[in-house]
Amino acid sequence: MERKEIAILSGKGGTGKTSLIASMIPYFENLVLADCDVDAPDLHILLDEKNRQSRDFVGLQRPVFDMNKCIHCQECVKHCNFNAIADSIELIASKCEGCGVCQLVCPVDAIKMEDYVVGKVFASDTEYGELVHARLIPGEETSGKLVSEVRKTAKQLADEKNREWILIDGSPGIACNVISSVTGVSKVILVIEPTLSGLHDLKKIVTLVQGFQIPLLVVLNKSDLSTEGKTEIQGYCREIGIEIALEIPFEENMVAAIVNRVMPSIFDRAFFDRIGFDQFIKQIKE
Repeated sequence: MERKEIAILSGKGGTGKTSLIASMIPYFENLVLADCDVDAPDLHILLDEKNRQSRDFVGLQRPVFDMNKCIHCQECVKHCNFNAIADSIELIASKCEGCGVCQLVCPVDAIKMEDYVVGKVFASDTEYGELVHARLIPGEETSGKLVSEVRKTAKQLADEKNREWILIDGSPGIACNVISSVTGVSKVILVIEPTLSGLHDLKKIVTLVQGFQIPLLVVLNKSDLSTEGKTEIQGYCREIGIEIALEIPFEENMVAAIVNRVMPSIFDRAFFDRIGFDQFIKQIKE
């Protein structure tokens, strides 16, 4: 069975990315879910998890100094390009990138590199399929590696369970964690709002996704928020040949569904029928 991975992205947080993927979930069978927004995962809040398992994620190594061996020659301080070692031979953890140069230059082997835990990876069962998500420890900067670990785990589960689909709730923005979210996927769905910032976000993510030559569909959320903004985004999409596959007007029941931890497309099926959600799902599956 050929496995397909669909990534849902947005230019910023709060545009409705997770609400959209939550609405899509009931339309898919044979599914694994991957929440790759590791800085602020929230898909698990909507799903009734069972049999949750967790493990630590080691994102990098950091130096440990043996002060009984140290001769205070300052070689580690001189060679650290990140200024992560104080003159007193103490690690400034927020600056350390785990490169290991300090260990290499130490003349008395007073430094060793040890694994450093930067987050946790979770896997659980839900009504709709397996869910993989992660949580990055606040202040840590290896979110791209943690996203890759979430996707790797999701793929392993898909292989073990013979799942056809992996739906990825990607990180917002265009940074390394987003690149890790989209590399090698079958299709990208971009959720934007009809605002000036929405148009700027659209242009940035289109450039990123086109660089990977991945098919892209646009979803215009809160499409009735601004007529002017909607017109500008429609014009840009026509200009570059990208389809706006779905327009979702503002609907209070979307909020009510999330508050009640119910998939929006189940909570108000009539609304989703009116906006052509079935046809949108067919486009995704093509």
